[in-house]
Amino acid sequence: MKRTTCLGKLTAGTFLTRYWQKSPCLIRKAFPGLTSPISADELAGLACEAGVESRLVLKTRKHPGWLVRHGPFTAGDFQQLPQNNWTLLVQDTDKYLPELADFLQHFRFIPSWRIDDLMISYAAPGGSVGPHVDTYDVFLLQTLGKRRWSISRKPQAPMAAPGLELKQVRAFRPQHTWVLEPGDMLYLPPGIAHHGVAVGECMTFSIGFRAPSDTEMLADLNTMLVKRLHQEARYTDPDLSPANADPGLITKKSRTAIRRRIRNAQRLQVAELDEWFGRFITEPKPWLTPTPLRQPLMPGALRGRFTTRKKLARDPSVIVAWYGDNQQIKLFANGRCHVLPARLSGFVRLLCKQRTYAADTLATWLADREALQLLTELYNAGMLYFP
Repeated sequence: MKRTTCLGKLTAGTFLTRYWQKSPCLIRKAFPGLTSPISADELAGLACEAGVESRLVLKTRKHPGWLVRHGPFTAGDFQQLPQNNWTLLVQDTDKYLPELADFLQHFRFIPSWRIDDLMISYAAPGGSVGPHVDTYDVFLLQTLGKRRWSISRKPQAPMAAPGLELKQVRAFRPQHTWVLEPGDMLYLPPGIAHHGVAVGECMTFSIGFRAPSDTEMLADLNTMLVKRLHQEARYTDPDLSPANADPGLITKKSRTAIRRRIRNAQRLQVAELDEWFGRFITEPKPWLTPTPLRQPLMPGALRGRFTTRKKLARDPSVIVAWYGDNQQIKLFANGRCHVLPARLSGFVRLLCKQRTYAADTLATWLADREALQLLTELYNAGMLYFP
């Protein structure tokens, strides 16, 4: 079995069997000789942009001990920071910088639709966000300086304090502690309490994974169910019996009718449920949705552009996934479902596996009417672009 570079001596299969959602895993020199592809100043600049989700976490002496500020920030905000005990966190950096999106290719041994984002944190000496518990899997990769990580697998009591925005825990007692240097990486499954403290200035990449809760999925599914119901459909009881003796009673007949009605409204075919999940899991955060073209292209015009353009690229914010059989393929892109013939399975795999597509690689598919139509739809929606 081929070894996955970022897992050291472990194969992807061994890692998934022994550690994934089971146990922490420390990988020394996961990325030997790694230098950060982004500087602290560049990260701060990103945090100053409107629409970018960013936070500053400062350690204070006042209860509960932490102060959280949300971006966008200004250069003046950073100039006023103390010399130590603060952390800047920027979410979804891979959606804004193509080189960071490319970096996530190292983690494609896990389905791409499971990857949420690359969050980058820069910390001054002593900077931290406190001991806390995440509800998702995460790889913590050190890219600059050193950070001391402590973890505990024991159940933790959440810290209760008004205005506390972080999922911190109290009375944290670590069971294991390591100091990570550039290139070292720590994997943590959900529910493992961890505490990272900067040893000098440092930068950490956090590769987080999508883990929708049952509540989120049911809420979205019910929204879909409600939309498909006829708005004028109502409860009826044409066989109603007189209620003179006990007018407040909800009869067994009425309760049975209500249960039947609700169950019928919730009934879904397997194919409908599968398609709902494909749409749901590829739906992007609203502020990360690409802007459609003001002047859409026709398929022939898009194909013509390849005479001068060498490649096409997928916007880093676009989430794609697919499934199918020998009859048809369903490709999901940012919550949209595209139904395609099974003969395009190779084309769909290409779109999902890579983020950039060379013109000569697409040549065969550009000659296919349905493949070209799909490319045109994605391009006009802003999901594809010519770099």
